Amino acid sequence: MKKLILTFALLFSYVTLIGQHKGNYDASISRQNISGNAIIYGHMPKHNMSTLNPNSTITIDVRALQNVKASSYTAIFNVSQIGETAEITKNLIQNKIDAIKKALLNIGISEKSIVIDVISFVPVYEVEVTKKLFSKSYTEVPKGFELQQNIHIQFTEANQFEKILSACASNEVYNLVKVDYFIDNIAEVYSNLQSKLLALIKDKKDYYNALGFNLNNYNAMMADQKYCYFPKDFYQSYQAFNSISFEAINQSKGITSVKKQTSYYYQPLPYHNYDIVINSAILEPVIQVGMEIKINFSPKPKENTPEPITKTETKHKYYVISPNGNVDIKELNTN
Repeated sequence: MKKLILTFALLFSYVTLIGQHKGNYDASISRQNISGNAIIYGHMPKHNMSTLNPNSTITIDVRALQNVKASSYTAIFNVSQIGETAEITKNLIQNKIDAIKKALLNIGISEKSIVIDVISFVPVYEVEVTKKLFSKSYTEVPKGFELQQNIHIQFTEANQFEKILSACASNEVYNLVKVDYFIDNIAEVYSNLQSKLLALIKDKKDYYNALGFNLNNYNAMMADQKYCYFPKDFYQSYQAFNSISFEAINQSKGITSVKKQTSYYYQPLPYHNYDIVINSAILEPVIQVGMEIKINFSPKPKENTPEPITKTETKHKYYVISPNGNVDIKELNTN
């Protein structure tokens, strides 16, 4: 009996120790959450160091990125309505849209910032079965009408979107199609990036000249590009795989697997590939405008200079033939 009690005590201590170890392990993961659950459960960062390979070609490759807050936004909601007649369907959807407009006006959205886009207005059919003595016939007959419209809502501050969403949801409109971002001064953004890159290229040229490379002795080839990315292109997803069933622990039952929730987060372009980042600290999703300039400097080929021609003294000879046929060779003095 004592041996049984001792064995049970040791087993309980071992289970307690394992539970404590598991708890500490989970606690360590929780402390790591300051880096983000997405890193732990989804995307692990990779750090790759490139190998330097010296060569005779000098490359200046500079990149600049600017995070730009949108000057305006447009949210698009889809509204669908069915009715027995065309007039009833139109009135039902109009009442719903009027209620949404009234709620939007109360939160500061002007009427000119709301546009209705009619998508479709079609009859809805159902199949009617007609039984005959020896057969059945199936005929499509009109049952009603379906009207779909999109509501375009323009706003200027990101914190207005929550109120817009609430105004639509309170009137049974839940289908958010998308949210578009717009910039009024995109040309100014590109001009600012260009001036920053030109200043950086000048600094790099001075750096190579200080190393003893005169870039005037190189042929240059250049390429550039610019791009603009919007937040909707940079949402990523992950699933947390660490789950615990407390009900199974309390009732000594088997663990029931549950559907893992899919989480989404905004992941902008990372900064490690850029030489210049303007407005690097961002709080809300932004429009990312970038520019890159790449210049290759290759040594100019050496010119083949011909060797100078030296003037050599040429001695001339003349022949004198006498009447008797004798030939006398004499040198001509040209001095």
